[in-house]
Amino acid sequence: MTFDKDAVLLYAVTDRTWTRNKTLYEQVELALKGGITCLQLREKSLSEEAFLEEAMQIRTLCKEYDVLFFINDNVEIAITCQADGVHVGQEDMDALQVRQKVGKDMLVGVSVHSVEEALNAVRKGADYLGVGAMFASSTKKDASVLTRELLSDICSAVDIPVVAIGGIGKSNIGELAGTGVDGVALVSAIFSVHDIENECRLLRHLSEKMIEQYRS
Repeated sequence: MTFDKDAVLLYAVTDRTWTRNKTLYEQVELALKGGITCLQLREKSLSEEAFLEEAMQIRTLCKEYDVLFFINDNVEIAITCQADGVHVGQEDMDALQVRQKVGKDMLVGVSVHSVEEALNAVRKGADYLGVGAMFASSTKKDASVLTRELLSDICSAVDIPVVAIGGIGKSNIGELAGTGVDGVALVSAIFSVHDIENECRLLRHLSEKMIEQYRS
């Protein structure tokens, strides 16, 4: 499957920590209405059965909005629900094993933290890279913060889309301009806010502005 760099412009990663009076499904739909370009479903505590049921529902929703749908880490769920792709970290299944399991028609994203990891992921069949954490993050408190220079080096070293993640929000998206990154992956900046739809409109505008500054 081909993967356009524009697909990672505003990449939403779910976290049910902030569902409050809404279901995760309802939050995702608001984010889709607001203009996210990609969605990753991340579930660390649901049973396999509940995860699969949710994945099937949200996959159908993403399809309605023509937005790519990824599963975090769980390759079997991704295959069963026919997700567009799966995203894995350095501690998860090896990217080459993932590629062998999902075949050539499913997208594979890999989290990387160095040029070496980035090049290795590309060799093993990654379609895009997630790089971070770029800023201190409330979602992953133990994540090491990477430098802007390292992000630039990773972007220069590979020819596949690169999305920055970790502590990114409307106050600091602009700081990534000029690095060569193709978009931003956001968790709390989307799902912790009261008005998800309008917040996503603003975040998309800011991400587009950040990319335009680099490409121009």
